Amino acid sequence: MPTTEHRFAAVDLGASSGRVIVGEVAPDRLTLHEAHRFPNRPTRVLGTLHWNILSLYQGVLEGLNAAAAHTTNNRLTSIGIDTWAIDYGLLDATGSLLANPVHYRDARTATTADTVWAAIPPPALYAATGLQHLPFNTIYQLVAARGTPALATAHRLLLIPDLIAYWLTGEAGTELTNASTTQLIDPRTRSWSTQVADALGIDLSLFPPLRNPGSPAGHLLPDVLAATGLPHPTPVTAVGSHDTASAVVGVPATSPRFAYIATGTWSLAGLELDAPVLTEASRAANFTNELGVDGTVRYLRNIMGLWMLQECLRTWESTGGEHHLPTLLEAAAEATPLRSVVDAGDPAFIAPDHMPDRIADACRRTGQPVPRTPAETTRCVLDSLALAHRRAIEDAARLSGRTVRTVHIVGGGVHNTLLCQLTADACGLPVVAGPAEAAALGNVLVQARTAGAITGGLTDLRALLHSTQPLRQYEPTGDHSAWDRAAARLGDAQVTGAATGQGDEEEPCA
Repeated sequence: MPTTEHRFAAVDLGASSGRVIVGEVAPDRLTLHEAHRFPNRPTRVLGTLHWNILSLYQGVLEGLNAAAAHTTNNRLTSIGIDTWAIDYGLLDATGSLLANPVHYRDARTATTADTVWAAIPPPALYAATGLQHLPFNTIYQLVAARGTPALATAHRLLLIPDLIAYWLTGEAGTELTNASTTQLIDPRTRSWSTQVADALGIDLSLFPPLRNPGSPAGHLLPDVLAATGLPHPTPVTAVGSHDTASAVVGVPATSPRFAYIATGTWSLAGLELDAPVLTEASRAANFTNELGVDGTVRYLRNIMGLWMLQECLRTWESTGGEHHLPTLLEAAAEATPLRSVVDAGDPAFIAPDHMPDRIADACRRTGQPVPRTPAETTRCVLDSLALAHRRAIEDAARLSGRTVRTVHIVGGGVHNTLLCQLTADACGLPVVAGPAEAAALGNVLVQARTAGAITGGLTDLRALLHSTQPLRQYEPTGDHSAWDRAAARLGDAQVTGAATGQGDEEEPCA
């Protein structure tokens, strides 16, 4: 008998673009087809940087319409939504959006940390939530928004994926993996931290009830059915709605002794654990304990990621230069390795604009040669990212007591072969690169399991990925001690070998 295939739509919104991807799933089959891609262009209005959320929602509708056209009888088994974390929209009592959501890179949170820490000191805040300090976490945004008419009149606060789901279904919920990035969730109880909310005067009743990945999130409304051509009833399923939560589901690991790096605008580097690490040493190392699918914890560090290179390219193009990325990467591969490195976790690199100048300034401050050409700047960025990946993985292994045998790189960075090889060289560990669409795949897999199209836990889902997705393996090369010396220049030399040890070997990639 032929195997029944189910088709699922993954709505995957990133910082620079959104897309709707259709996944076809059977017990031994998993394929993706991109139905629609659309830009995500934030807009600055009267000095405030906003997400153009209505344009993004229109892109979602157009994507679902395109997805329907590629399925039998215009039917999807379900729809799942994942996006970036932290940001939110405010609704009034009628369910209307009060204002376009503010972008996390907006400067409004620049001075709120002291206010938050006066109410709840950093050690107590970390002990309660386990979250890495990032100046734009949701609690800092809410403190910055105090006294604004929108927050004063808000009836509901919906994180971005929950807002999209609400517009599609009319049903409001707060998906747990994304809620854990607000710095209002206790990772031990996987519920709201009233201690933090009360200390900061945050009204938790603004948030609708928590949802776990795999929970039903409603059915498409009649106007959405009309706009998309999908039939009634088409369900929406809660997935790991923080895109990194879905991306970690999409790691094709064959052993528990793995580290992951979800690459793109950010690099999220760390381990998957069964319980949070809430020690003072973990806080000092700036690690975060975000919640994952199936009761897991994403123990990771946020690193600036390919944002630095993206901003360099944008600056060079704005000044009349033409820099084709593949050609630039070829030139960077020939540039002197580790000539200059910068701290890829430095908040100085968060804001847009003038990135090459800021990289040059960082090199001057640390007494290193200033990159002279775009190729040298690109090599500096990629060496620095690889060094930051190494530091994060070694720190995570040391602080959690886990050993790591293989590093998995997923997301858009898998296409950057130089970065993948440099990460293997820096870590002294094999790197398995792929899949690029890990977030969409993780999104689809959670939907498919909920619908009964596949069964099992994360190990089973990852086995399906490993057997169906193209992967590439990179072995470490070169002088590993050169990376130690580069780390010492930044004052962050680590205990070498902390992330290695005896354990289960990963199966070689296909």
